[in-house]
Amino acid sequence: MATVSSQILLCCSTPKSKFPTINSSPSRFLTPTKVTYKPTKLMTFNSKGNFRFITRASSSLANEFTANIGDVLGDVSVFTAAGQRVFFKDLWDQKEGIAVVALLRHFGCFCSWELASTLKEAMPKFDSAGVKLIAVGVGTPDKARILAERLPFPMDCLYADPDRKAYDVLGLYYGLGRTFFNPASAKLLSRLDKLQKAMENYTMQATPDDKSSVLQQGGMFVFKGKELLYARKDEGTGDHASLDDIFDICCKSPVA
Repeated sequence: MATVSSQILLCCSTPKSKFPTINSSPSRFLTPTKVTYKPTKLMTFNSKGNFRFITRASSSLANEFTANIGDVLGDVSVFTAAGQRVFFKDLWDQKEGIAVVALLRHFGCFCSWELASTLKEAMPKFDSAGVKLIAVGVGTPDKARILAERLPFPMDCLYADPDRKAYDVLGLYYGLGRTFFNPASAKLLSRLDKLQKAMENYTMQATPDDKSSVLQQGGMFVFKGKELLYARKDEGTGDHASLDDIFDICCKSPVA
């Protein structure tokens, strides 16, 4: 059986020459304010009194977006895993509903399977707080169904964005450097056990036919109605937001 490291290489086996040279996906709906990624270091102690530093993003990027980003994203259409076209504005209450929108990488990415598994485990906690969890991935609905059936993952919470429209609107990162060489991806090494578990029924058949899609990074967003409360772009492959932090943000904005 292939090891996790060998499967990681298989997930990204498309020759470099087949990829476009675009390195980012700037959004028209970002403000001109320059936002710098400034990690902070948290000191934690184990039972023996030894300490270590954990690097994490210091703040949300919500101020980077224009005030109407909720309206703009609301008019973006995606597909249910069953193949029905829907708009973002129909996925949660646009007045007071709180929603966490998790944009995965492509459906054939091992990190997407791991994040989807983590989201599924957290759903009861978020549901009890009145928060809706929504997962969107890059690929066609049939690729979404592969992940949903084999992981498994609730199909009514999973959506497909084959043309990466939402990713473009939100200005999520894209490119070879972000996908393969970003230092932020190193945090994957601390989650190898979760990764291995999520990949028990993994198949590369979930990878999009458009191989340029494998260079797309994801992100995590929290909305209350149309208002953007929190925004975080994945710096590199596997650089996911902490769901504990996301839950705390949601709880600070209770449903009316």
